[in-house]
Amino acid sequence: MNVVTPKRFTIDEYHRLIELGFLKEGDSLRDGKAERIELIRGELIQMVAKGTPHTVCNSILCRQLDRLLGDRVVIRGQDPITLLNHSEPEPDVVIARGRDEDYLAHHPYPEDILLVVEISDSILTYDQTKKLELYAEAGISDYWIVNLNAQQLERYSLPYQNAQGKFDYLSKQISLTNQSVTIPGFEDALLGLSRIFTEGAS
Repeated sequence: MNVVTPKRFTIDEYHRLIELGFLKEGDSLRDGKAERIELIRGELIQMVAKGTPHTVCNSILCRQLDRLLGDRVVIRGQDPITLLNHSEPEPDVVIARGRDEDYLAHHPYPEDILLVVEISDSILTYDQTKKLELYAEAGISDYWIVNLNAQQLERYSLPYQNAQGKFDYLSKQISLTNQSVTIPGFEDALLGLSRIFTEGAS
């Protein structure tokens, strides 16, 4: 019996597709419209289009983080990070060590990353399961989901592997719109959530 299996790409092969022009980094073209593509566990995953609340929240969050942290870190918005499990996702926000120039030769690796943030509404379940397991397996120490549906911030930390071999986070904390949270690694940087969860988000 013949079994059809999907073609899985290594990160090097994925980069080669980009170099040859088959893909733009982070997206492809279909019917003349840009579509975001991520490499997840060797597969090319088409991501859903981002709505206006998502886009506005992303912009505000990046600006607030830049105001709080300045030149102490690199703040990247919807740019790739390179993980060892044949994955190169593009989180909505990443806080990485060093300077922007440090990532001329390569995208940030897990050991470079202080925080990964996904802003989520229509693919909330995906971010809470598949993406969460992906980041935990990579050893990302802190993962946040800005849950636009529930108007709350979900903060995950302490990645681990359970007895069944599944990767997860030991700690999950929920913060509401009227609260402030400390940015991992920066006890002096307090992020007010009321500014992040703008009215009309859904």
